[in-house]
Amino acid sequence: MRHPPALEARRNPVTHASEKLFSPVTLGAVELSNRMVMAPLTRVRAGESGVPNDLHVEYYSQRASLGLIVTEGTFPILEGRSWIGQPGIETAEQIAGWRRVADAVHAAGGRIVLQIMHGGRISHPSLTGTGRTVAPSAIAAPGEVRVADGSKAELPVPAALTLDEIRGVVDGFVTASRNAIEAGLDGVEIHSANGYLVHQFLATTSNTRTDAYGGSPANRARLSVEILTAVAAAIGADRTGLRISPEHNIQGVIEDDAEDLAATYTALAEGLAPLGLAFVDILHADPTGDLVQQFRKSVQAPVIVNSGFGVVTTRQEAFDLIEGGHAEAVAIGRPVIANPDLAVRWARDAAENAPDASTFYGDSAAGYTDYPTLD
Repeated sequence: MRHPPALEARRNPVTHASEKLFSPVTLGAVELSNRMVMAPLTRVRAGESGVPNDLHVEYYSQRASLGLIVTEGTFPILEGRSWIGQPGIETAEQIAGWRRVADAVHAAGGRIVLQIMHGGRISHPSLTGTGRTVAPSAIAAPGEVRVADGSKAELPVPAALTLDEIRGVVDGFVTASRNAIEAGLDGVEIHSANGYLVHQFLATTSNTRTDAYGGSPANRARLSVEILTAVAAAIGADRTGLRISPEHNIQGVIEDDAEDLAATYTALAEGLAPLGLAFVDILHADPTGDLVQQFRKSVQAPVIVNSGFGVVTTRQEAFDLIEGGHAEAVAIGRPVIANPDLAVRWARDAAENAPDASTFYGDSAAGYTDYPTLD
């Protein structure tokens, strides 16, 4: 009898030292069969419509042996779209597409939450449908973006959001979260990392406001707290998670003042602690260090850790993080792209496929759903 992938991973622990990685854990209302989490990975296969399609159904269900899947960043409203081919969770068609994905993952024994991402100034008017991009302040991010005709353009100067528009942003995250639950996903992860809109509010390099959303660390953390509070009230805190990336210093969101960084993320953690969130997903080069571990203590929620953008999380590192008690779960990126059955491979200490970076972004099955499994 052939066992489902999630069960197979649990049945094949490697050594006593690794058993905890393959043990169940509960994050809020979501029960994971193991502590391996698929990190949110931009793959841009949703076309112009932003509707998840057959490729998404296959791609995500192939990876259901991971304890939890966090989807790619999904825009809550068209003005929040950053990339050609990025999926959305705004229209009836997009909701129906994600329902097919969730059903397939559940049928394969997995759990999946939707990462909701408003790109803010990391976009272009040709992508947003509104003729503009938005941000906390009218400061352009460095770099280029691929625009609607496929060419590249410099990131433009965004419009600074008004107070009324900020309330609309919060409402957009709430509606998107309700749509995700309607689509059958197990919860949501609010993206407050990697230089996108909510993260833009946290840093002085991208937020020069002097009103209630700027200036002090607590004011810059306000939008994150308001979004998480509203989403938790709408769908339940036990199905609501957050992603942060302090000190990532990417896309013009630079956090290199240690004192301000500590004060900002302390304000954020203390503002979120009363909610009882399902989890916080932390991207940081030193998951065992004081910044991450103090945030973990203050936020009073289970933590998923990932050692950094562009840095591959190895099997041994995952073992060490879990056995060392540094997190409840570990997020894994590139190895999951290339190994849909990574949980089984790590349980057996089997060889891994190497990822092909040239196919990370595209519109076909190549490098997306065609990596071989052990079987």
